[in-house]
Amino acid sequence: MHRPLHSLIFALVLFSGFGALSFLFPEGGITLGKDLLLSYPSLDDVIGNTKKTKDISEVLKTLSEVDTSFILTDTQEVGVEAPPETKAPKLITGIQMSDPDALTDFFESLKNIKDNKSAVRVLHYGDSQIEGDRMTDYLRLKLQGQFGGSGPGLISLMPLTQHVGYRVTPDGDEWDRYNVFTAKDKRVSHKNYGVMAGFCRFKGYEDFDPREQPSQAGFKLQNKAGGYSKIRLFYGGARSRTWCEYYDGPALIHADSLESGGYFHWHDFEVSKGSPEQSFQFTGTDSPDFYGMSLEGDGGVMVDNLAMRGSSGTFFHLINNAQLREFYKLFNVKLIILQFGGNTLPALRDSAMAVNYAGYMRSQISLVKKMAPGASILFIGPSDMSVKSGTEYITYPLLEKLRDELKKVVLSSGCAFFDLYDCMGGKNSMPAWVEQKLAASDYTHFSPKGARQMATFLYGSLINEYKSFLKQDKGTN
Repeated sequence: MHRPLHSLIFALVLFSGFGALSFLFPEGGITLGKDLLLSYPSLDDVIGNTKKTKDISEVLKTLSEVDTSFILTDTQEVGVEAPPETKAPKLITGIQMSDPDALTDFFESLKNIKDNKSAVRVLHYGDSQIEGDRMTDYLRLKLQGQFGGSGPGLISLMPLTQHVGYRVTPDGDEWDRYNVFTAKDKRVSHKNYGVMAGFCRFKGYEDFDPREQPSQAGFKLQNKAGGYSKIRLFYGGARSRTWCEYYDGPALIHADSLESGGYFHWHDFEVSKGSPEQSFQFTGTDSPDFYGMSLEGDGGVMVDNLAMRGSSGTFFHLINNAQLREFYKLFNVKLIILQFGGNTLPALRDSAMAVNYAGYMRSQISLVKKMAPGASILFIGPSDMSVKSGTEYITYPLLEKLRDELKKVVLSSGCAFFDLYDCMGGKNSMPAWVEQKLAASDYTHFSPKGARQMATFLYGSLINEYKSFLKQDKGTN
């Protein structure tokens, strides 16, 4: 017969055994093989005596001050030196440069923005940390507010994540994506992936037969935010002409064939003011490779969010260099932001792998500089990321090594580096960000609010460097 006393004794013996094991088990665990470590919670973990999260109160206090500390005043003309009393908050690590001219091309274009016939373009490449236009949207908002410009810029015909201000809905069962930013798609025999490192088609490559009935497909763009006056559609590679109909609301505005062949075509479609919806219908025996569309205004600054989930950033060599160069030239690209490293970190087993990855990024940066010789490059290092150790979350052991190696490569390449890790508060800061609901429970990604905070740091540092540039430029003239 089962008695409560027996259960109590059994529980006491069991927990006493667990407690003794926690006390006796080696703190560093027991190595059972090359890649296998057996660990056990410490006595402190068992009784709940865990460490407190890192204090980031000063970081958060600084964040609340940055937005007003780093703006050009509303009455200040573009290209005029900012008031000398405007200073950077203490905790802003800021943008680091070994070459004082690392951002000069971009800053010159901002200073002369009124004389530019075309918009100044900023391309923000990154991994899932910027997905859904996170971070980029704030940078766009501030730069367009100060220097003019409108529209969200480049978007895919099949976005991985929908934006809150607009929604793209493909029409047709055969639409598919072909990407190169994580690995080259084996279905694609060429390297014409476009500026977004991927494209969409409404027919597969193997389905082409010029004798068959043409297929029909399209997509609808619903616009809640407004702000653009034209849609620029980029495409190429079709083996036959594709009939295209463009509707602005219910009105048919354009009906004509898209060009066949080639790897770099575009067509502009006008959008009436206040129009909430545009749509396209395509008919053809083959589909073009649609590299994306740009929702644009006239002049000012365009800031594109090019989020690439799962990417390590080592894909530029897999894209047709001539095509990429044409994209950058047409866009008048003056700043390219590269935000990568987070997807590589979990795979790093030793310091040598961190050094090797940084070496890969050196070659990618060198290639991008050749493709866009008139653009500045800003590399954003990885944020703090946590791995579970016992009952606690701690910074990945090789994160600082990776950050240091990337910084070394970026600075020696004549580019600028923004230290996201330090701006968060450094080592073991991520748990505090999660606790403040500024980061997700995966201890890797920022929440929307946290992404906005980090974008504030980024814009603050960028505009502060621009103010310094204006001051120096004035002093030399």
